[in-house]
Amino acid sequence: MPPAPPVDLARLWLPGLRLSGCLRAGILCDTGDWVPIGRAWHNYFPATPLVSLIWWLRGRSQRVVEPGFAFEHPGPFPGEVSFVGPLTLPSQSNGSGPAHLIHLLFAADAWQALTGSDPGTYVNRAVDAREVLPADWRPWAQAVCDAADDRARLALIEAFLAARWQPLWQAHDAHWRRREWLRALAWRAATTRAGRSLRQIERRVKSWAGLPLRELRAMARTEEAFFAARAAAAEGDLRWADLAAATGYADQSHLTRETKRMSGFAPAELARRIREDEGFWVYRLWA
Repeated sequence: MPPAPPVDLARLWLPGLRLSGCLRAGILCDTGDWVPIGRAWHNYFPATPLVSLIWWLRGRSQRVVEPGFAFEHPGPFPGEVSFVGPLTLPSQSNGSGPAHLIHLLFAADAWQALTGSDPGTYVNRAVDAREVLPADWRPWAQAVCDAADDRARLALIEAFLAARWQPLWQAHDAHWRRREWLRALAWRAATTRAGRSLRQIERRVKSWAGLPLRELRAMARTEEAFFAARAAAAEGDLRWADLAAATGYADQSHLTRETKRMSGFAPAELARRIREDEGFWVYRLWA
């Protein structure tokens, strides 16, 4: 009998509204005593504009290096608390035993506003969080590690971040509104010929998110296609050419190329693996 899929041992945590615009989600995974029999358990992750803070409460994960996937060097994620920057490529990792982790996903511009750390410096990189965290954040990161259980950890996470995010948002309310307006303008401009002359706005977007506007648009389009494909498949009406047209791709070949770049797999193969391969548990959890 095959081992239980990790998705059965993980859950998605959505923070309260007071962290809206800052923290998109958390992934909690605790395998307990579950250990795959005779082999390592494999994990696949898509490209993402979000940045990550990961607590390794038990066990570690080995980065897998393969052409077309992120990370230049194999080996364990650095530090008991790791920081991962925006990923323009999908990534892979291996685990060989019981694991317990909390994985927070931050909007890159919010992370920069909170910590002063430029997300563009860490594109496709994983580092020890001590390299990135401000000095007054480090005791908090350790307190999360030392908390009695995940419920207490989530309470610490939400209270700490809200105390820093809310004053930032309120004190700079007009600034943040301008930023949202400029970001919306940039997205609109990118779909028109006029967008070619708005390089200053594109530079600003890159300074906030660490990635160029073109890359962010491609990621957003791929995520939209992912959810549209899930919905169409559930209704028994999945036609890739129609889906490509409905989600802003030039044609089905364009959809195939971008999906493969963001996930490592062509759309039909990715859909099959999400259904059948336990290593795609994050995709199933996100859906």
